[in-house]
Amino acid sequence: MRRPSRRSQIHQSIAVSALLLAALFLLPLLVVVPFRSALFGREEPVDETEEPPPAPVVVGGLDASRPLRVLEGETVLEMDLGTYLVGVVRAEMPASFELEALKAQAVAARTYTLYKLQSGGNHGEDADICTDHTCCQAYLNEEAARTNWGEQAAAYEAKVEGAVRETDGETILYGGVPILAVFHSSSPGLTRAAGEVWVNDLPYLQAVASPEAGERIPNYYSRIAFTAEELKAKLQAAFPEAELSGGMENWLKNPAADSAGSVGTVSVGGVTAKGTQVRTALGLRSACFTWEVQEGKMVFFVTGYGHGVGLSQYGASAMAAAGADYREILTHYYTGVTVEAYRG
Repeated sequence: MRRPSRRSQIHQSIAVSALLLAALFLLPLLVVVPFRSALFGREEPVDETEEPPPAPVVVGGLDASRPLRVLEGETVLEMDLGTYLVGVVRAEMPASFELEALKAQAVAARTYTLYKLQSGGNHGEDADICTDHTCCQAYLNEEAARTNWGEQAAAYEAKVEGAVRETDGETILYGGVPILAVFHSSSPGLTRAAGEVWVNDLPYLQAVASPEAGERIPNYYSRIAFTAEELKAKLQAAFPEAELSGGMENWLKNPAADSAGSVGTVSVGGVTAKGTQVRTALGLRSACFTWEVQEGKMVFFVTGYGHGVGLSQYGASAMAAAGADYREILTHYYTGVTVEAYRG
């Protein structure tokens, strides 16, 4: 038998060494490669608490065709009329109200907005309307509304959007043009004529009966008391010419009721004032009030909430619950008007 040569043995040793070195370098790779994506991959982080953005409001074609610049604080928001109206209805009327009442509110809000646009508003060239309820109409975005509504959020949002969409373009008209469609929370059984609250009377803003379910309206009857010092300070600030001497039981005299049974005028220390002015001075919920002295304080008893002119929101819901549709509600609260699509 021939023995391998020395050169052959050297070649074999070199080959074995090369295999061992290759194994030494490749082994870590064999372990790491299957898990490389897990160890070094760049996957996007997942925020499990993030909610999908709300779906855009779907409105009707007439409302969607009207662009609007809405002043919210210092920011001007651009949106269509329908989207704006959904925000107004969210803010101005409880979504738990009857659907026909929400539709009536949507039409009133649309009409008020168009009236503002045609009259020039009061925001100059910067905006068409604002979200300050003391100036224009209240407005609430969907996120804030859903927070307020809680578990009913989805149903209420659909209800409000439906009220706007199903009345697309419909407007309250008098003589073919949009009216000043003011509204308020609740009346003491009758609404008030515009001239009894403000300077000018309007033919479509007259006193009408309003079916208020007072026992079911929060704070429909309210009570507020003032010490003599508190009352004098508030009245003197509003009526600086009033003579408020002697006992406070003599400071308010000769109340005269208006057509709705609210305080039309009253003498304040010898100065004739509107009931609405006294309401503002004292922070009363309405101008339907009486007063008396009790235990050293002047106590005011108030019925209803708001200025009392135009649509009563609680009255509208009561009419809807009794079977009236939104057109019947609107033509009841606004005298001599029509409700129809408006393209002007």
